[in-house]
Amino acid sequence: MGEGRKEKVNREFSAGGVVFKKEEDRILWLIAKMAPLPKPLHPPNTWRLPKGWLDDAGEMVPGPLASGEKKAKEEDLQKGALKEVAEEGGVGAKIVQKIGTIKFFFNSTRGKVLKFVTFYLMEWLRDLPEGHDEETSEITWLLYEDAYRKLTYPTEKQVLRKAKEILDRGLQQNLL
Repeated sequence: MGEGRKEKVNREFSAGGVVFKKEEDRILWLIAKMAPLPKPLHPPNTWRLPKGWLDDAGEMVPGPLASGEKKAKEEDLQKGALKEVAEEGGVGAKIVQKIGTIKFFFNSTRGKVLKFVTFYLMEWLRDLPEGHDEETSEITWLLYEDAYRKLTYPTEKQVLRKAKEILDRGLQQNLL
């Protein structure tokens, strides 16, 4: 039983955004529904925050930054997060503040993966004319409670909660 062999764990690095917009006296949060994939890697009707690899090498393979072959700088993380929000969310946004990094394990065609995703609180600037990419089937803007309930993954619910706390503190400070 205990042969002592360790399975090789691949690392992946991604970034994403928790985007909010002010609409009248309300704050709305952007979440995206994943398009169904030919080989189901995610449960059907997965609602998520826009996120993805810092770079890719084409054909669904992580690039040097996403694979950890090259160490990502803060600038790379921010650029990747803005890119994913544009692609998967179909919006232009600006970074307000770093929220933090979550990590989790999953199995892929490349074996076991330890994934690190750095999220940023972002403010919506505009909808992009091209809309979202083919990885997303639908986006929606929801009040916090509804967005929290609709998100599929518990770790992303925690990220949304932290984003709201950061935004609430910032709004309170501006009111004083």
